[in-house]
Formats: sequence, structure tokens, C-alpha cells
Amino acid sequence: MAKNKLGVHTICTHTGEIKDEQFGGAVSPIYMASSYQYMDVDVKRYPRYFNTPNQEAVGKKIAALENAEMALPFASGMAAISTALFAFLNHGDHIVLQNEIYGGTFNLIVEEFEKMGIDYSFTDGIEANDFEAKIKPNTKVVYIETPSNPLLTITDIKAVADIAKKHGLITMIDNTFASPINQRPLDLGIDISLHSATKYLGGHSDICAGAIAASEVHIERIWQKAKNIGGSLSDFMCYLLERSIKTLAVRVEKHNSNAQEIAEYLEEHTAVTKVYYPGLSNHPKHDIAKAQMHGFGGMLSFELTEEYDVVQFQKELQVIKPSMSLAGVESTMLLPSATSHSLLTPEQRSEVGISDSLLRFSVGIEDVQDIINDVEHALKKAAIALV
Repeated sequence: MAKNKLGVHTICTHTGEIKDEQFGGAVSPIYMASSYQYMDVDVKRYPRYFNTPNQEAVGKKIAALENAEMALPFASGMAAISTALFAFLNHGDHIVLQNEIYGGTFNLIVEEFEKMGIDYSFTDGIEANDFEAKIKPNTKVVYIETPSNPLLTITDIKAVADIAKKHGLITMIDNTFASPINQRPLDLGIDISLHSATKYLGGHSDICAGAIAASEVHIERIWQKAKNIGGSLSDFMCYLLERSIKTLAVRVEKHNSNAQEIAEYLEEHTAVTKVYYPGLSNHPKHDIAKAQMHGFGGMLSFELTEEYDVVQFQKELQVIKPSMSLAGVESTMLLPSATSHSLLTPEQRSEVGISDSLLRFSVGIEDVQDIINDVEHALKKAAIALV
């Protein structure tokens, strides 16, 4: 696979853009047509075939960032994840999944796979041998998520990829939390990189989208499934996504630096019992994160002591928004037990270490001192009077 010759900021700004031949505009025009000429053309374009001009443009940009041969944009992160999984799994097949994954992915597996006759196993841990221990004769796919949602678990990407290759298996990774700026899994041996493009790729809390980046051979197989399932992204959303990715590198660098400072601040705070952030030296997989990531990301989680009401704490925030989703330019916070992982039973959440008081913090690009001041203000208001 050829390495990108352009720098990441240049790729974000220019790769994949559509040249405005008519007026010479500085940005890609939007092609809103849902019907295209089919006679005497090289490509028969149709929105559900993922080949309209704006769909192709944003796909080229994402592929370049992931150092992949091709990429496809989807209508949501779950559309991308489900399509990739169903492209490589059939009745009677088996998949090995990391035990800590996004709640939506977990729900897809446990609610739908049995109906389709697809067998699955979650690992007992995140070491490479934990994945190998679950491989069966009918295993076809190994699936990881690193950093994981919401505990920021770090999985050794290359080690898992090597194990999968030894057994002739396809590897998939949810690369949403890292973004292609902080992590390029295909360079480490992963076959397919998945994104909720709603998050860092979009970055402004105004797009719902997904993406898959992989080799041309793997994308062809995924496309054959995708055109039947119908999870394509509209041209207007493709345009917005391409626009957003122009600033991806700049945004992520600011997310990284802010989150590192916030994590260090929370780690020293008497109101905090635990901080989960791979950029902290005491993170159990800090050295692996340092080796496979170019930055530690804008996501962290933490837990408050019993002297603080976590719900009231969120209500008292003034700069940070208690809000669903993540990775916008604005700082947001939520309780995974009440949102992203609410469909898991309390027992299932407990098994993977998600307590009811765990707060997931998507650190934005505001002035970092303003974020810290907001946390301090909310803590004072949320302190429980001890009798």
C-alpha cells in the first residue's frame, strides 16, 4: 500500500475535493441529484450505490487519512459497523469481539446475531491471547475498539492483527475515539477501520454519518452488501462531512492538548477517585497507546467520590454541556449508564467496569482554564452536605 506523500493537514484540506469547473469556487460544489444519466457514461451513478460525486469525494479524503485504498461514507456509524460485519459473516460463522465495545455495537451483536445464526464470543480480557483463546474453527472476524467507549481501554492493535493473520481472519476496528489523526490501524495490520463520522470526522455536532476504510478488495465486498442494505449518506451530508474534515487535524490537536491537561487536573483532584485516559502515565496501557497513537485523544472518563451527586454535578455545568454523543468542538459530558450503555443490564455494565457514577467527558476546544473553572463551579454546587 502506497504511503501518503502529503502531510495530514494538506490531506484534510485538499484531498478528494471536487473542482468547480463552472465558477471556480474554492470549495466542492454539492451535487444533489438523485438521478443521473446512464447512457454513454463510464459510471452509472446512483445514491444507493455510494458513487455520487460528493459520496466519492468524501470517501477519497477519508481513505487518504486512513492510508487506505478506498473508503465509503454511511448514514451512521452503526450503518457502517453493521454493513461491514454482515459483509463478512454468514449463517454458521463465528466472530470474536473485544469485551469492551460501544453499547450500540454490543446491542447489535446480542439482539440480532442469534436470529441470523451467527455465533459470537466476547473476550475475557484485551490481551492478544485473550482473542486467540476464543477463536473457533468457524471464526471469520476479530473485532476490536481502541480506545474503547467509555473506559478508554487500549488494545494492542498490531498484536491482535498478527494473531488474526496467523489464523487467516479478517480484522475490524472501531477507530472513532482516536480518529485517523491519532491512529491509523491499517498501518498496524488491521483490515477494516470503522468510524462513527458523527464524532471527530464531523466534529460540530450537526452530522450523523459513518465511514469504512479498507483495501479495494475488502471495500468491494462491503459495497456488494451495502448497496442492498441501503445505508448510503446523502450528498448534502457528504458535503458537510468533507467541509468538516478540512479542519479535522487542527481540531484533534486541540482536543488532545486540552484533554491531557484536564486529565492531569482531575487526577490530582480530591473529588475524583479515578480517571481513565491513555495519556496518563499510570494508565495500564500507556506505553502501548504511546507506541500506536500519534495523540491520546479528546475523550476521558472519571468517577467522583461519594460526597458528590453526579446528576446534580452535570446540571450545574455552564460551559460543558450534559449532552448525548461526543467529539464536537464543544465540551460535553454524560453518564454512560443512562445513555450510551443504558441498554446493557446493570450486571453487564458491572462486568466491564462501567459504574452508575462513571462520567464520560468529551473535552472540547474551548480555553482549557474555562473548562476547569466550570468543573470547579459544578463541584461546589453538587457537594452533598454530610451530617
